[in-house]
Amino acid sequence: MKRYSIVLAIFAVVFLTLSPKTYSQVFKKKNKRAKTEIPTVMLSTNQDTISYIIGADIAKNFKNNGIEINLNSLIEGLKAGHNGYDTLFTVQQIQNIMMEWQQSEMKKQEKLAKENIEKNKKLGQDFLDANKAKDGVIVTESGLQYKIIKQGDGESPKATDIIKVHYKGTLIDGTQFDSSYDRGEPTQFPLNRVIKGWTEGLQLMKPGAHFIFYIPSELAYGDHKTGNIPEASTLIFEVELLEVIKQ
Repeated sequence: MKRYSIVLAIFAVVFLTLSPKTYSQVFKKKNKRAKTEIPTVMLSTNQDTISYIIGADIAKNFKNNGIEINLNSLIEGLKAGHNGYDTLFTVQQIQNIMMEWQQSEMKKQEKLAKENIEKNKKLGQDFLDANKAKDGVIVTESGLQYKIIKQGDGESPKATDIIKVHYKGTLIDGTQFDSSYDRGEPTQFPLNRVIKGWTEGLQLMKPGAHFIFYIPSELAYGDHKTGNIPEASTLIFEVELLEVIKQ
């Protein structure tokens, strides 16, 4: 709740610097992502504008977090709170209701996470089973799969070394979640501070090498969701080893 209040404060500071006319023009435009036109809203003051944006942001956050609400009831609650009316529930009732709701939501999220883990593990295993039969794909004892695009020269890194690499990471459906290429500069880090698939795989490379790694979830982030990487995801990394920096 505290973090959300800070977000709204930031919105207010930013949008107060713009004119009401600008807001009217923005919100009267057609929504390119939707099939319907955004209803025209008269935003004649900064207060009108900020109120509109806060409302839209609240609704968007509910939707993005999978929280179902009754819009009419929400509006009535806002009116009661804004006008200083007594709400339909006592403070104790509100606490009990919200605690029960939070517990219910937690159970839903746990159930969803479990379903996602089972689904993603199966998808990952099916992918790896098919992938290992492809030409050029090598499978290690741990289950790590890799394909050599280009061999390098010199000494392979040890787990205690620092490496400098260019890389791109994707899910098995092709969704990219990270890329040093897009950032325009290589990355360096200790090899023993990354996921197990990287620690094992990079020790198979030599400077100048270019590999593709197919990493099972148990050698990646396991059953945990990490950033925009879903639970139990099998990952694909294209990696170029640029330099080995000895510890």
